[in-house]
Amino acid sequence: MQILDRYIFIRVLLPLLYCVLGFVAVWLVFDLSENAPSFIDNKAPLSVIAEFYIYRAPEIILLSLPVGLLLSTLYALTQMSRRNEIISMLCAGRSVIRLLMPLFLLGLLLTGIALALNYAAAPHAGAVKKAILSDMRKHRDLNSKAVRGHLYRNHEDRRFWHIWRLNPAIERLKGVQIIQEDAKGNLLRNYYAADASYDHETKTWRLESGKVVDFTPEGDVKDWRYFELLKLRNFSETPWRISSSVLDPNLLSVPELREYLVNNAHFTPARLAPYRTQLAYRWALPWGAFVAILIAGPLGIVYSRRGLMGSITMAMGLFFLMAFTSSIFLALGKGHRIDPEIAAWAPVVIFGGIGILMIWMRTTNREVPNILS
Repeated sequence: MQILDRYIFIRVLLPLLYCVLGFVAVWLVFDLSENAPSFIDNKAPLSVIAEFYIYRAPEIILLSLPVGLLLSTLYALTQMSRRNEIISMLCAGRSVIRLLMPLFLLGLLLTGIALALNYAAAPHAGAVKKAILSDMRKHRDLNSKAVRGHLYRNHEDRRFWHIWRLNPAIERLKGVQIIQEDAKGNLLRNYYAADASYDHETKTWRLESGKVVDFTPEGDVKDWRYFELLKLRNFSETPWRISSSVLDPNLLSVPELREYLVNNAHFTPARLAPYRTQLAYRWALPWGAFVAILIAGPLGIVYSRRGLMGSITMAMGLFFLMAFTSSIFLALGKGHRIDPEIAAWAPVVIFGGIGILMIWMRTTNREVPNILS
């Protein structure tokens, strides 16, 4: 990297750090004002409060990166334009593309960081928030948030689960009935249990206080027996797989969304649309950082003080218009109105294309029209 490239890189990197830290600090103040009463009422120790915010930090960093990169790029380039540094670089033989190359590399680097955060850490931040607040409020909230009368069908293993009460935050089921069918769809066996739990190490279900009923091929009762404890080792279901059909797609990581779509492939396309859209959005959202460079780069390069504020306003307006458009496309995708891939990627492609067009206009000495004026 040449000296001039390092100069531009540092001029943008320092304001970016200030922006991100500023966004995190503002968020922390507002979040503390909202959750402080819960911490105080439940006498939460400092270790729990620290864990609460450490786990939620990736979500805030992910959201602040594109905005921070937009503002820091605009600030650095406009300051350089004020001091005629941009004109000097162009007169020295540097093209607009070559001048912006360090920023393109920074945008790709931050996109990679955002992809890593959005893979699992950021989606789980919302779930961690709910889990910690529920733990502080003891069993009252756990019971109130439980799903009652949950049904789950395992088509591969021909099992049907009916659960009287299920809470995705804990892995203990109450009032469980498991119906096992044979290859021809005939009733083979029923399991009834007051409680059920799962051991992840041995991959074993533990049914407590229930009975097993066997049936003949004609559907008549063949045999039955009571048990205090019954271990089932050959079941492919897990508590997460059973409860996944009622989980919020916004709180699931990329592997969990993939597992959900595989395990529930028999659901209708409309029911799977929110999960397919969210999976595509997990890959599309981080590219907002690179789009921020494409928008802010050409608009931050101005040749007169008179066009300075207009370029800044246009850049910020385009970026927030992209955020608004993205929310509309996501709603259409989750509502099964448009294809999930289009819902996730269309805003990135559209506004990225606008940014590339503006870079081309700057490169060919054309004036970028101010569409917001």
